[in-house]
Amino acid sequence: MAINLDGNWKSGKAYDLHTVSSTHLGTDEFGHDRFDNARSEMGELVYQLKYKGDQSKVQQIVTLLDDIKGIEGFDFIIPIPPTKKNRAVQPVELIAQALGARRNVAVAAGALTNSGNEELKGITDPIARKELLDEALKLDAPQGRFKGKKVLLVDDLYRSGSTLAEREISRIFFIVSYD
Repeated sequence: MAINLDGNWKSGKAYDLHTVSSTHLGTDEFGHDRFDNARSEMGELVYQLKYKGDQSKVQQIVTLLDDIKGIEGFDFIIPIPPTKKNRAVQPVELIAQALGARRNVAVAAGALTNSGNEELKGITDPIARKELLDEALKLDAPQGRFKGKKVLLVDDLYRSGSTLAEREISRIFFIVSYD
């Protein structure tokens, strides 16, 4: 179930909803909100990979993406770099590598770098998000490497599109799931 994403890019798609329902259960003894979340099939696979470190989910994720036609027509796949750099498993890079191998598309890992340390998912103010992205995300590739190329940016979650809107190479965008 691909969902079209509108923005300052040529074409954008989200594969599926990440969370289909969420019920607030209250606050735990540490003051953290607790939720009972129901996830889509893709959402659960991404959750298991990202938060439980279950790398066996990568091939299932990429297999679900077989429904999306045309990926093999891209020149490059670029994974959006993580903010949480100390995570043992970097899900976006694993997904991008597996997708590139499955569709025979070169993966330009490291072409985008993120010098920021603050996760954007907790920042709801669009101006603050944009300022953080302006400082953090940089294209780290030889001048003109992607000029005139068909580039597929891959991320694990889509919320506002601010990460994509920040990049001058944001011609085409695909995302695994969105909230």
